[in-house]
Order: sequence, then C-alpha cells, then structure tokens
Amino acid sequence: MTEIKQQRDEFEQELDKRKEFLLECQNLKHKTCYNCDEIFDCQTRKNYVDAVYNSMSKGKTEGGFDF
Repeated sequence: MTEIKQQRDEFEQELDKRKEFLLECQNLKHKTCYNCDEIFDCQTRKNYVDAVYNSMSKGKTEGGFDF
C-alpha cells in the first residue's frame, strides 16, 4: 500500500516550530507550563498558542476554524 504524505502548509510548519521551542523550554526548566512561574508572561507559550490558533483557522481572523 502506498502512503501519500500530505504537504504541511505554512501554518502547520509554524506550529511545528513553535511546539519545538516550547518543548525545549519545558525540558530546560524540567517542568510544564502550568508549573512555571512565568506562565502568564511567557512569550514562548504565547507564540505557541497563537500558532495553534493560526493553524486551526489558517490565518483567518473571522469565520471560525478550518478542520
């Protein structure tokens, strides 16, 4: 059976990158975001959350998500 790889769009690629940064931060601090004192002021976490939203909405600011 042939497996077809779907090309990841720019929003999914950005999400992958931001997720990698977030995981590196968590590994360096040996904790999750929820156990970190910087959770509400963390730019790394904010960038990841924004990338998740953009990945789901494909960059649209109105009209919901594209699942």
